[in-house]
Amino acid sequence: MPGLMQDWPLTLDRFLEHAQRWHGAREVVTRSIEGPIVRSDYATIHRRARQLSQALLEAGIGYEDRVATLGFNTARHLEAWYGIMGIGAVCHTLNPRLPAAQLEYIVNHAADRLLLADPCFAPLVAQLRPRCPSVERVVYLTDAAHLPAGADGPDYEDWIAGRSGECRWGDLPEETAAGLCYTSGTTGDPKGVLYSHRSNYLHTLTAMLPDALNLSSSDSVLAIVPMFHANAWGLAFAVPAVGAKFVLPGARLDGASIFELMETEGVTLSAGVPTVWQGLLQYLDKEKLRPTTLKRIVSGGAACPEALLRAYQEKFGIEVRHAWGMTEMSPLGTVNVPRDLTMPPVAQGRVPFGIDMALADDEGRSVPHDGRTFGHLKVRGCAVARRYFRREQESLLDADGYFDTGDVATIDPGGMMQITDRAKDVIKSGGEWISSIEIENAAVAHPKAALAAVIGVPHVKWGERPLLIVQLKPGESATAQDFLDFLAGRIARWWIPDAVQFVEAIPLGATGKIDKKQLRAALGGG
Repeated sequence: MPGLMQDWPLTLDRFLEHAQRWHGAREVVTRSIEGPIVRSDYATIHRRARQLSQALLEAGIGYEDRVATLGFNTARHLEAWYGIMGIGAVCHTLNPRLPAAQLEYIVNHAADRLLLADPCFAPLVAQLRPRCPSVERVVYLTDAAHLPAGADGPDYEDWIAGRSGECRWGDLPEETAAGLCYTSGTTGDPKGVLYSHRSNYLHTLTAMLPDALNLSSSDSVLAIVPMFHANAWGLAFAVPAVGAKFVLPGARLDGASIFELMETEGVTLSAGVPTVWQGLLQYLDKEKLRPTTLKRIVSGGAACPEALLRAYQEKFGIEVRHAWGMTEMSPLGTVNVPRDLTMPPVAQGRVPFGIDMALADDEGRSVPHDGRTFGHLKVRGCAVARRYFRREQESLLDADGYFDTGDVATIDPGGMMQITDRAKDVIKSGGEWISSIEIENAAVAHPKAALAAVIGVPHVKWGERPLLIVQLKPGESATAQDFLDFLAGRIARWWIPDAVQFVEAIPLGATGKIDKKQLRAALGGG
């Protein structure tokens, strides 16, 4: 017997509808691509998103059509998300940091019909456009005064101007596809993760929980994590849902620019990858500054070194929540909110409601949750992918409905999960596993280290041994023995690297993670 409650489909337009109705005057602040700070609010964002929806419909964009975006975090990009999704089209966020060849493949695989691009990406658009025949129109996310020279499309402001916004909006089946995000293609071609309105809606409710991002209407949220990176960790939905002030940094993510926005906009919460927090910390130390309103940082996308985490907590009293997830998980998986001071601060945390996880050995057998035994990490939940876009015949799930994340982890008796490595990065030495991540976290705590990476290199006797690669802070010098002595006592003796290689710069991938594929190619790791 069905319940007798209202039929209220879980669709994403409801978040912005709620924000404009009940928090309409709450500010949305952007450091614009053109330069100046631009102030808007949720009522304006809602009106303009609907104007964009009307323009899209008049251009022939309809249900399930893919509309690509190539932009940084701005109010116009936020309007684009809701304007696209509100009519049942699919918002396909493109990562401008990917190689042009990968972007070409992604656009063609998705069969994007229209592209909304920041003006700074005009050269990239010019390179892609002749190779992407499905793209019928490019609209630049700017005004007429800043339209790139030779642009082959209109500016956004003129394109949506004069429209009432009165058009079909929302009223969609909740299983309708809403967003499309491709993995970075570190193994094979990039793969498309196709989110539904329902999955992103439920993921948003999970993200707002106290033991997750802990958002409220009293917050001022600076979203440093890009809107083109795994759904911006859900912030583009969760922040309007609670009516918090939204601060969008545009293209300038250096320490000085981030700190300025934090102080002028009273930021209480910010989210980004560890390399951003490392850059901000170096700026604060150099200029002898301290944040005055920032209370919480969410760090994800890569392992957060313990030294970095403790620096924010001990120097400034700022809570750092270490998070983990994947594009295939929408992306939130776990958040480290310690129950007491004995909890490991670098662990990735516990699952919030809506996510389940398990560990298995190489033969698929369950391994104990004792905090010591490594296993392949598997997940399932309401916002976890089951197939990739246009590869629907290939299930991603095992017989129990779990998705193999490709990570190796431990889980302790209290449910605290800690990533020890990617399965492809784990070092197998003498039949035993060595965690490259734990060595990296220990090494980057050295006062002269800016970044550290560890790869396995072939060894005649042991199969593989760890090589430590270090990028020193500007102006610093050190020897290999300095780092080996520093690691002694911090990690198991047999984990101590056989060698240390200093490099001018450790390469980072398109999402800000260390690119170990490049390191292996350059330094003989296979």
